[in-house]
Amino acid sequence: MSLEKAKEYLKKYNLEKNIMEFNTSSATVEEAAKALNCEEKEIAKTLSFLVNDEAILIVVAGDKKIDNGKYKAEFNTKAKMIPYDDVENYTGHKPGGVCPFGVNENVKVYLDESLKRFNVIYPACGSSNSAVKLTIADLEKTSNYEKWIDVCKDM
Repeated sequence: MSLEKAKEYLKKYNLEKNIMEFNTSSATVEEAAKALNCEEKEIAKTLSFLVNDEAILIVVAGDKKIDNGKYKAEFNTKAKMIPYDDVENYTGHKPGGVCPFGVNENVKVYLDESLKRFNVIYPACGSSNSAVKLTIADLEKTSNYEKWIDVCKDM
């Protein structure tokens, strides 16, 4: 259902042709890179956090992780990921398929600077066996992002 929601959402931007579904899992960065035959850094992982009990999503490059100091400076609170069992309820997508498309109302999306070094990236598309090929401009257009932020560091 989450995949269908994301597909429907991306249709508004004529990007449904860029959606790929796999016979194997693409839930982790490693699995997605293997399924797509690309480098892990090109996977755009969408991380879900709670800020003042409200869900936010941060889309980051596959070779980065959250830098707690930078996160705290940006959001004035400690990084607190949404518990696994609550992710779908907060975001509208299950873990492994979380993406910035077709999310629940009031979920704020942020894009991390780590993505800007790529022409093309591959976020999930609502399921643990899907992805969508996007340019950075496509991601900006479709994600309804709040702003670009710098909250990551190398893994």
